[in-house]
Amino acid sequence: MTGISRRYFLAASAATGAYLVHPFKAEAAAGQIHLRLIETTDIHVAIDPYDYYGDKPDDTQGLARTATLIESLRDEAENTLLLDNGDLLQGNPLGDYIAHRKGVGDDVHPMIKAMNILGYDCATLGNHEFNYGLEFLQASLADAAFPFVCANVVVGPELGQIPTQDETLFPPYYVMDRGLVDGAGEVHEVKIGVIGFVPPQILQWDEANLKGRVSVRDIVAAARAWVPKLRQDEGCDLVIALAHTGIEGGGYTAGMENAALYVAEIEGIDVVLTGHQHRVLPGPDYEGIEGVDAQKGTLAGKPAVMAGFWGSHMGLIDLMLEKQGDKWQIVSHTSEARPIYKREDRKAVALVGSLPIILDAVEADHESTLAYIRAPVGKTSAPLYSYFAQVADDPSVQIVSQAQSWYARDMLKETAYKDLPILSAAAPFKCGGRGGPDYYTNVAKGPVAIKNVADLYLYPNTFRALKVTGATVADWLERSAGAFNQITAGAQDAALLNPDFPSYNFDVMDGVSYRIDLSKPSKFDSDGKQISEGGRIKDLMFNGKPIDPDQEFIVASNNYRAGGGGNFPGIEPSKIIFEGPDTNRDILLRFIQKEGTINPSADSNWGFAPMADTTVTFASGPAGRAFMEAVKGVQIAYAGEAEGGFALYRITL
Repeated sequence: MTGISRRYFLAASAATGAYLVHPFKAEAAAGQIHLRLIETTDIHVAIDPYDYYGDKPDDTQGLARTATLIESLRDEAENTLLLDNGDLLQGNPLGDYIAHRKGVGDDVHPMIKAMNILGYDCATLGNHEFNYGLEFLQASLADAAFPFVCANVVVGPELGQIPTQDETLFPPYYVMDRGLVDGAGEVHEVKIGVIGFVPPQILQWDEANLKGRVSVRDIVAAARAWVPKLRQDEGCDLVIALAHTGIEGGGYTAGMENAALYVAEIEGIDVVLTGHQHRVLPGPDYEGIEGVDAQKGTLAGKPAVMAGFWGSHMGLIDLMLEKQGDKWQIVSHTSEARPIYKREDRKAVALVGSLPIILDAVEADHESTLAYIRAPVGKTSAPLYSYFAQVADDPSVQIVSQAQSWYARDMLKETAYKDLPILSAAAPFKCGGRGGPDYYTNVAKGPVAIKNVADLYLYPNTFRALKVTGATVADWLERSAGAFNQITAGAQDAALLNPDFPSYNFDVMDGVSYRIDLSKPSKFDSDGKQISEGGRIKDLMFNGKPIDPDQEFIVASNNYRAGGGGNFPGIEPSKIIFEGPDTNRDILLRFIQKEGTINPSADSNWGFAPMADTTVTFASGPAGRAFMEAVKGVQIAYAGEAEGGFALYRITL
């Protein structure tokens, strides 16, 4: 870039509260094209700025808000492409309402309706597109006025020898011939190829929907095969990868879930739009990874962007193109993830309003969803909250475990497994993190509605029961114990939680009791690889006695975990002895209806081993202060404010 620097451009934009015209537009001369790529990713049916779980407006989300940014950016540039990186159809009660109650039928899915209005140019599939089954997926996308691409999901139970001969579920790529305007106003034909990818783990995560029907290639292997076809056979000037896969360092391994960095390394790919991890690039989320420039927004030196989730950001890549020989090439670029809100005085403050045409288009489905989520299903005798679900036995996890155990007993009562003891593994889902300081379950004592059930169990996972040994139970818990940092005895206010460990991999096991010794190193790292001997789990008891490593147990869980999700040791499909036809969320709903009034009080079957003169701290929602004294088995105290609107809490071990 010449003239004004990118750093000055962004700093001036932030300082004035407005965004300046991009220098590329001002500087483009004859034979130079300013092309603007706009990305959305991981919208998860968040169209209105509304939290359906809390049943209240929410300024941190909503494609209707992102749409305002999109329209303003189009007004600033002659040449734009609007692209989506997947995870569109599932993620909130609106998605559930359409999939389970209304269907798509003669109407257009509200997500596709909004995207058609905005005039998307192309999109790819995310892993959550498969959650409701292939028929729903294909029916929903059939109404799109733009193409979907995915190069690594193949029709049939087995992969062929050559990727380029695959019959892919959706076209592997899309080629568009665009007349782009240069700085002198002259129109030039530029051929742009867009190719899409999804994590191969969908075969595990949605086995019930996909087994025998599709197979999935490794992302990088598929890219290496298809990109030369785009370049050589199709003659593309520019190739854009819509990579619904995150960013991970440490080297490429076949079948990896987060392969965007290694997609960028492939010759012939010019730009990588990424997502899946619900993070932001450019930004501090990816500092320190070799091959990633987290400030400039590049992967392997190529322009890249990741635009958060739920519409929290809009991804923006500006390219300056020049013709070199007979092809247009990138000579300069900038990347940005532009937010729809900011935090001010610990509150979310909207930076843009909603685009009315988007709200109007989905209003009927929004109102129907509100009626759906407000329907009562039972009562709770105690509040349900998840503010401390990562540090103590918790009522929001406890009630899920109770429902899973009830269902397992009922399903197995006439089988050969009826006499085996049943345990239940469940993890907290809403635990702040990137969702912010209000992203916690908080259901008051009294009536329980469908919105509360969806809040307790966010995902449409399906039930699985596994037969495992006591030794596997121990390792299962060791894997979960990686959620915590190692603590030195006598430390004061040491950071408790491992920031690289997602809460949905912190399984709590109901039916046994145990303690976690934080003075010991974790046996497994955050990716599930064994890194030490021994372990942290101590006093692991079943029926008041030390667990027998050889004893057999049934563990109630879900398809994600049973299929290998989270890389838990010894947990694989061969251990599955029962596949339930019901989602875990529906099981929870039926359990509440059966009980009438539930008692979700935690029983403190797990906790931390005592450490003399030692304290640790962790961040949670400020609203948790109302519940901290009621938490059993651990001493929690408020320790002040934390960054990003969170509160800091202290535990005396």
